[in-house]
Amino acid sequence: MVVTIDGPSGAGKSTVSRRLAAELGFAYLDTGALYRAVGLAASVQGMARETSEAVIAAWLTRVDITAKPERGRFVVYLEDRDVEAFIRNEEIGGIASRLSAMAPVRGFLLSLQRRAGQAGDLVAEGRDMGTVVFPQAQVKFFLTAQDAERARRRYEELKPGRPELTLAQVAGDLAARDGRDQGRSLAPLTPARDAVVIDSSKIGVEEVLALMLARVREAGEAT
Repeated sequence: MVVTIDGPSGAGKSTVSRRLAAELGFAYLDTGALYRAVGLAASVQGMARETSEAVIAAWLTRVDITAKPERGRFVVYLEDRDVEAFIRNEEIGGIASRLSAMAPVRGFLLSLQRRAGQAGDLVAEGRDMGTVVFPQAQVKFFLTAQDAERARRRYEELKPGRPELTLAQVAGDLAARDGRDQGRSLAPLTPARDAVVIDSSKIGVEEVLALMLARVREAGEAT
């Protein structure tokens, strides 16, 4: 079974997706990490500001990114190096967001993501899992929250490592990313028609998890 969880930054996707996968005994795929790995490669190799899709397409033929299942989750590697420690920052996230609007980048990662879905039961988290990557997924969720709440959560997450950061800066960055994700012509951020939409603004992780578990188990019993 493939379960997809899409939604904007700050909605709580990562936490809930990991918990859901662990509860179900499914593998977990964070597709945002794949895009961030592309962003990291672009940063290191001087392609972060490139706007030509033809140039990006040619460059991607030389980029080696893989996702390997390890202990219940897919670990992302760039040239055989685990990149987790290098991709969880706003700079790389911004580069990844810009590049994700390009067709060559999405095409480059599409087959890799779908191969993960062929490996067995999977919880896949991202922006277009239910609409583009796994349109036939048995269960789809779209997790969202009010803008102010998402900004607050993101601010609390980033503040320890960036004491100079302000809530207004985080809110502005999120608004810009939302604009790119929702406004792009290719695979815009939007709920799949058959997705269960959950607003986490006023409910905690445990309640969101309970709602998702109930839906997945209901779907499993129906098959």
